[in-house]
Amino acid sequence: MADKAVTIRTRKFMTNRLLSRKQFVIDVLHPGRANVSKAELKEKLARIYDVKDPNTVFVFKFRTHFGGGKSTGFVPLCHLQNGLDTKVEKSRKQMKERKNRAKKIRGVKKTKASDAAKAGKKK
Repeated sequence: MADKAVTIRTRKFMTNRLLSRKQFVIDVLHPGRANVSKAELKEKLARIYDVKDPNTVFVFKFRTHFGGGKSTGFVPLCHLQNGLDTKVEKSRKQMKERKNRAKKIRGVKKTKASDAAKAGKKK
């Protein structure tokens, strides 16, 4: 059964910055086959998207369309949610201070406001 051709199409591709992942909907065309195993799909998607570990590709919500030959599912390429990578914590205080300094100044001088504040602290 695995020798039959399988076509994978992606749609609704987006980079989810909040969750630090890429996610998309895939359509799998598999004429002459009942359906395609998730393990096989993981391997193919890992090769397509240059993912080092196929375990970071999660395939779920799969439905085979009536009559067979086509399945649709959802794929997030995630690293953080599943403990495969750690998120780097960044300081929010500096960003907030810069934003609040920029509020007090109007026009083109806004970009110079943060630089001037940095230069003043160095002295």
